[in-house]
Amino acid sequence: MSVTTTAGARLRATGGGANRWVVLVVLCVSLLLVALDATVLHVAVPAVTEDLRPSSTALLWIVDAYPLVCASLLILFGTLGDRVGRRRVLLAGYGLFGVASAVAAFADTPAVLIAARALLGVGGAMIMPATLSILRAVFPDRRERATAIGIWTAVAAVGAATGPVLGGFLVEHFWWGSVFLINIPLMALILPLGRWLLPESKGSGDGPWDVLGALMAAAGVLGVVLGVKRAGAGGPVLGAETALPLLLGAALLVAFVRRQRRRAHPLIDMRMFARAAFTTSVGCIVLAMLALVGLELIAVQYLQLVLGLTPLETGLRLLPLTFAAMAAGATGSYTLRRVGPRRMVGWGFVLTAAAVLLLVLMGQHDRPLLLTAGFVLLGFGLQTTLFGAYESMLSEAPAHGAGGAAAIGETSYQLGAGMGIALLGSVMNAAYAPGLAGVPGVPAPAGAAAANSLGEAYQVAERLGGPAGEALRTAARHSFVHGLHVTLAVSAGLLLLGALMALRLPRVMDCRPDADARLGGADGAWPEQEGAARPGAAPVPQVPARREPAEPAGSGRTAGRRA
Repeated sequence: MSVTTTAGARLRATGGGANRWVVLVVLCVSLLLVALDATVLHVAVPAVTEDLRPSSTALLWIVDAYPLVCASLLILFGTLGDRVGRRRVLLAGYGLFGVASAVAAFADTPAVLIAARALLGVGGAMIMPATLSILRAVFPDRRERATAIGIWTAVAAVGAATGPVLGGFLVEHFWWGSVFLINIPLMALILPLGRWLLPESKGSGDGPWDVLGALMAAAGVLGVVLGVKRAGAGGPVLGAETALPLLLGAALLVAFVRRQRRRAHPLIDMRMFARAAFTTSVGCIVLAMLALVGLELIAVQYLQLVLGLTPLETGLRLLPLTFAAMAAGATGSYTLRRVGPRRMVGWGFVLTAAAVLLLVLMGQHDRPLLLTAGFVLLGFGLQTTLFGAYESMLSEAPAHGAGGAAAIGETSYQLGAGMGIALLGSVMNAAYAPGLAGVPGVPAPAGAAAANSLGEAYQVAERLGGPAGEALRTAARHSFVHGLHVTLAVSAGLLLLGALMALRLPRVMDCRPDADARLGGADGAWPEQEGAARPGAAPVPQVPARREPAEPAGSGRTAGRRA
């Protein structure tokens, strides 16, 4: 890996020690904006619908264009950053994100807003893996990197959870476009700061960049995520609109993996997946996000439709989850050093499962203390799990492939979120719908319409009026709470499965100074491949290993190894 630009020289010239934490601040601000944009629009959807009058399909694309485009392009831009420079890709993402935010804020038609949301997705895909891979380069020491990743993951949680609160406030006091305008001044600030402070880093740059492979990965991820989202929206799994993109996406991803294994200079070194810790970390990220996003979606519906809270009040009720996630991120480095990746991730899953089972006690009446306790445990447990999984995944990857590894982690994050909505949403619908069959005094067509969702059940009940409407409303509330309990139980089972999966992670955190070299080799080659050529590459001559001079007793490095 090279760090050779003037920004990198400035970091070294000024000692680098303090400035790397300033770099972390810049990276976290950019990540905060991307995380905010993923959720800030949710509470503005009614205002957008009233103003732009989009069709149901257009409204779906307004909401989904950002996450779909972002998820599909993460591998493309993550690996491109490894080749042309992560700082360069990140700064371009800043600029595009700011421009797209301005277009979205003043969009006057659904088509313009959809296009702006898609451009925001492109910018987000350029920013997210670059922040994590630059963090990997700026913090070569694993202890410090663990602290930095703790802050990074906490900021991501803060952004995702703060989005509905901030969006609700802005929509109530201004207009829906203001949820995008908040990006512009911050982007105007961090673009020059990033250009001045961020060091450039990239991989070895050997061989040409695999353009076809990058496009195959983008199309494959897009197909899988689109199919999963269609299933989550209630579409039939075997229907053409759901099954076709899923099958095509899966086929493209299989072809992408086979292509990468054959190439002398692949975009992503598939040998990373041969390491149990790397593969397990990726799986834990998927499971953690599956539980978090699915539960948050159902919790928001419960708070608004069952307890009758406003969007702003709903966002405020979720704040304890955010504060707990921040605490878990702040203490994550210490916890990881004390207990190791295996116990940290495993017990994080167990704590989250306990929080989910506690929330089963929720009923049709508000119990704020119970909700607060459940959300605190949920936020702390999930953030602990995500921290341990991200740190293990990034530390298992060689430095030259940090962009590709970061892209895999972020793609897993997005895929887990989509799967959570699809799987837990399907469980919720399956448990909710039967309770609305045969409600006394309610015609069969009205009952069938009410079975689609609790919000639609309220609309049908209002149209019916009288005793029949009240009976339907009561039955819908009971069915929704029953479905919530079933969904929580299923989620707890998945979380305990994640705890079992975590048993494959290392027992202790390896903090030896030569850990990076051991994992990736001096030139980024894997240990079992050092001195051996990749298929199609020129033979590499064997060079005797250079023996490092002995260090004086009591030096910081020796003391660190003993510690």
